[in-house]
Amino acid sequence: MKILVTGTAGFIGFHLAQRLIARGDEVVGLDSVNDYYDPAIKYGRLAETSINKGQVEYNKLITSSTHDNYRFIQLKLEDKENLDTLFAGQKFDRVCNLAAQAGVRYSLINPQAYIDANIVGFVNILEACRHHDIGHLAYASSSSVYGLNESMPFSTSDNVDHPVSLYAASKKSNELMAHTYSHLFGLPTTGLRFFTVYGPWGRPDMALFLFTKAILEGKPIDVFNHGKMRRDFTFVDDIIEGVIRVIDHPPAGRSDWSGKTPDPSCSKAPYKIYNIGNSNPVELMDFIKAIEQALGKEAQKNMMPLQPGDVPATWADVSDLVEDLGYKPATSIADGVQRFIAWYREFYGC
Repeated sequence: MKILVTGTAGFIGFHLAQRLIARGDEVVGLDSVNDYYDPAIKYGRLAETSINKGQVEYNKLITSSTHDNYRFIQLKLEDKENLDTLFAGQKFDRVCNLAAQAGVRYSLINPQAYIDANIVGFVNILEACRHHDIGHLAYASSSSVYGLNESMPFSTSDNVDHPVSLYAASKKSNELMAHTYSHLFGLPTTGLRFFTVYGPWGRPDMALFLFTKAILEGKPIDVFNHGKMRRDFTFVDDIIEGVIRVIDHPPAGRSDWSGKTPDPSCSKAPYKIYNIGNSNPVELMDFIKAIEQALGKEAQKNMMPLQPGDVPATWADVSDLVEDLGYKPATSIADGVQRFIAWYREFYGC
């Protein structure tokens, strides 16, 4: 298939593009390459697909010298004119939208960035898919949408009307917007609620990266909620396997769906929401212990209260993923952290 993957200079998008290329799909990657975090790691990811900083040109498709079936364009989703031109010229079979302004805490500082990228950018993607007969749009949502929900594990059939950050609200908005396009225009859409993704080439603003860097430099780490946080940490390879299975299986709509007892995870329209998580929440202190063991060095811990926008626990119910697609993430924390540490040491030479 010919697949557009947005966010290919980002963590998950980079890994997804690599997998799709390896299996023989023709991939066009798109990313704004912004400076939300150190662009050096973004260019490092691009270099792995034979695109370096000197080759990235705004609004110009670049053919990779290593992969004949991969091209990259630097473009913001908010740039509707150039996005429409891209869709008109490429004739994509599938679109996987992973580009977004990420980060819960940053949404308290720069809310406009989330409106621009996550709301305006997403409606531009929806419009492009609608007008160019895209067979399936898969897109990144987030476990953050569960907000104040305390029912564990989090189910896609749960109500998620109480987000606690603008980032979470923007992701919930994406799900609602996608449903309207599925309902009105028959566009198959699938939302993917990712649960705390980690692994090689991970984001520098995430806990594993921050903790590893600080421990190696002999600096203290900030441990929020006094270490009582629980997260459904999910290894990136497990996420990618789930995403690929979703891309390959567009939703058809549920004839038994009822508006009298509406299940928010599906619809009569070709619309579906999945959790993708390890379904095995880990206490933050145990996660830190796994990092310490992998590094052979103990962390200095600065115990902190729960931060605004954060939730104390996440836990994914992945029963739909198992039932529909026959898949459940299973990489252990010990294995996943070891693989990240090995990459980190190699990348930074430490």
